Amino acid sequence: MELDRVLPELREPMQRAQVKAPRWLVRAAVRVMRVPRSERVRVRTAKAGAVRLRTYVPVGVRSGAGLLWIHGGGLLFGDARQDEALCLSTAERLGVVIVSVNYRFAPEHPFPAAHDDVRAGWHWFVEQAARLGVDLGRIAVGGESAGAGLAAALVQRLHDGGGVQPVAQWLFAPMLDDRTAARRDLDAVEHFVWDNRSNREGWSGYLRGEPGRADPPPYAVPARRTDLRGLPSAYLAYGDIELFAAEDRAYADALEAAGVPVTTDVVAGAPHGFENWAHRTPVAQSLLTRAQAWLASALEPRR
Repeated sequence: MELDRVLPELREPMQRAQVKAPRWLVRAAVRVMRVPRSERVRVRTAKAGAVRLRTYVPVGVRSGAGLLWIHGGGLLFGDARQDEALCLSTAERLGVVIVSVNYRFAPEHPFPAAHDDVRAGWHWFVEQAARLGVDLGRIAVGGESAGAGLAAALVQRLHDGGGVQPVAQWLFAPMLDDRTAARRDLDAVEHFVWDNRSNREGWSGYLRGEPGRADPPPYAVPARRTDLRGLPSAYLAYGDIELFAAEDRAYADALEAAGVPVTTDVVAGAPHGFENWAHRTPVAQSLLTRAQAWLASALEPRR
């Protein structure tokens, strides 16, 4: 990726986001990072068994809808706290209750650890919905990057298992397909923030071996699923110069071909995850406004 293709307002925050650090340091840093505050949203912690959750409950009027949110981190690191700005903004603007799930990381905890953890978060949310004032028929599942990939896989598993179903999937720059990581030709491309070498590390740890093999376990790689019929409507946002652009576009096309309503929001010249690490920039704020408008519509009461 050439720097002169990046939107000018993203250049400075992109340089900060590109700093590399050991995995253990990133894991420690996000657990203690400073987060924004809001007088309009009550933030609490909870547990679904051993799974740590972070809940966002609007103070005052609530819409009766909910969002299960899953943070990113390449399947290797991250924490619910890193998405505090996005979760606070969404809870404030839409009046939705949000449950954000922390999950175990590869390579120490390969598939299905993270997948099972976010599924536990979903079931906790469903069980607590009445107490939280949330309509079981108005809960979406969303996430960013690896979290968006986990969200897409969770939606697939919930569809197959029956029971309470999410009404929408809200996906930002989803990490969906291990076959991208298997492409060595992409290693030479300078994808800012998340490149294919990092991508291979994440998928290899998660799948306990080289990515791209013929038979990954069910729900491990959402883009490998061949039957996408019956899944809830989807919103996919990504930058056109990021590593995941091709796989995100392919998944959106596959959903659409299966009859799933799909909205894609492709930001020209934007690298991976800019809506998070550059959330104060106009381009990120504009994307979030569009995304929240879509989510609000998807969560409206059914008549």
